[in-house]
Amino acid sequence: MDELNAKDRRGIERLKYIMERLRDPESGCPWDIEQTYATIAPYTIEEAYEVADAIDQQDMPALKDELGDLLLQVIYYTQMATEEQIFTFDDVVEAISDKMVRRHPHVFGSTDVGSADAQTLAWEEQKAKERAEQSEAASVLSGVAKSLPALLRAFKLQKRAARVGFDWPTTAGAYEKLKEELGELSEEIDKKQQDKELLFEEFGDVLFSAVNVARKLGIDPEAALRQGNAKFESRFNYIEQALEKAGKTFDEVSLAEMEILWQEAKNKP
Repeated sequence: MDELNAKDRRGIERLKYIMERLRDPESGCPWDIEQTYATIAPYTIEEAYEVADAIDQQDMPALKDELGDLLLQVIYYTQMATEEQIFTFDDVVEAISDKMVRRHPHVFGSTDVGSADAQTLAWEEQKAKERAEQSEAASVLSGVAKSLPALLRAFKLQKRAARVGFDWPTTAGAYEKLKEELGELSEEIDKKQQDKELLFEEFGDVLFSAVNVARKLGIDPEAALRQGNAKFESRFNYIEQALEKAGKTFDEVSLAEMEILWQEAKNKP
């Protein structure tokens, strides 16, 4: 009977019904029943990254599957909230619909926005207005989730600060700051008695400054690092394959020999 009920439903209603059944305290799945917002959160982050990976790979069948997995996370949270009578899936849909209308007055109202850049500015201004309405004492940096990857959170914090004028006027200024931070890190590395805590701090300053340079250049640092990771993986795989063809292992070659293979990988078309 339950299988028939699930098949009779279509679209989002079918998925909501399935989750409701999985969470049924008497006849549901023991694992699903035990889950909480906190236990599901790591899966949500993982699924979001898998969506991004499918896009990077331009794998549309995988993207379809990963989007389904990500949607399931939303259904999971809203089912739990429905059980606790906090909010429902429909409440979530209404809230985001209202927000999209509110933040696009040039589409749903009479405001004129001349370009994508102007729309981005208007979007951020509307978000700032909403934050101010929620709390008069809220910081400019309020709402930047602490659970974001550190690189992405640095980018968002810098964008927020830049909106109120706390920003280098030019890319050159941000780049000079990066060089300054690299110099401070280098000084600490060169000391005979290294302070591990200070090294940790100086390295963090270098990363933060590098993100700032990326922002000034219009580069998404998270996307840039993903591409850098992919490049490293591809070139390292070339070394592995070359060693396998030669019947050798990493233990049997020197770093200099590996460097030669690395340079070969770099020069591949």
